[in-house]
Amino acid sequence: MDVALARSWIAAIAAAVTEQADYLTQLDSAIGDADHGVNLNRGFTAVVAALEAADPTSVGDVLVKTGTTLVSKVGGAAGPLYGTAFRAIGKALPAESATVDAAELGAALRAGLAAVQKLGAAVPGDKTIVDAYGPAVAAFEKAADDGLPAAARAAAEAAADGMRATIELHARKGRASYLGPRSVGHQDPGATSTWLVFKALADVTA
Repeated sequence: MDVALARSWIAAIAAAVTEQADYLTQLDSAIGDADHGVNLNRGFTAVVAALEAADPTSVGDVLVKTGTTLVSKVGGAAGPLYGTAFRAIGKALPAESATVDAAELGAALRAGLAAVQKLGAAVPGDKTIVDAYGPAVAAFEKAADDGLPAAARAAAEAAADGMRATIELHARKGRASYLGPRSVGHQDPGATSTWLVFKALADVTA
């Protein structure tokens, strides 16, 4: 991945979030604050503008800028969680490196997951972002030796499986946890937007 591809990835996420904003909000209306799609769309729109005005020289710079902008522009839980993730991913990459390979990106994605789990105190099975992000990282790392396109495709497929698996989970974190057993039967909006992030990576590297 080079700087141009990193920019393309973020632009693809922004486009996907815009396209799916109503769907994400619909999912969130069932078990949350009904603002997930609106907040993420606002955040990634701001990210695109921030990157257009910036001149990042490394892949890490692109992703740190993405995270910093999300933290400052997005309300609710999504901003801190996704912002923290992208900042951690960017900071975990080799400093000032204009290109990174699949193994380096996999390790950075793992650092992002750790940051999300530390901030949100979520574990697999809690019906959160982690239920899509964790399997995606594991699949990415496993396929990294086959190159970035293969790793990204494997990650997107694993994120989709994790997203769908949240339907039957009883939420133990976030606003959805207030519903108790009534959270079962609803797909988690955070896991869904996480799938969009990894699907965008697969799309731009295909």
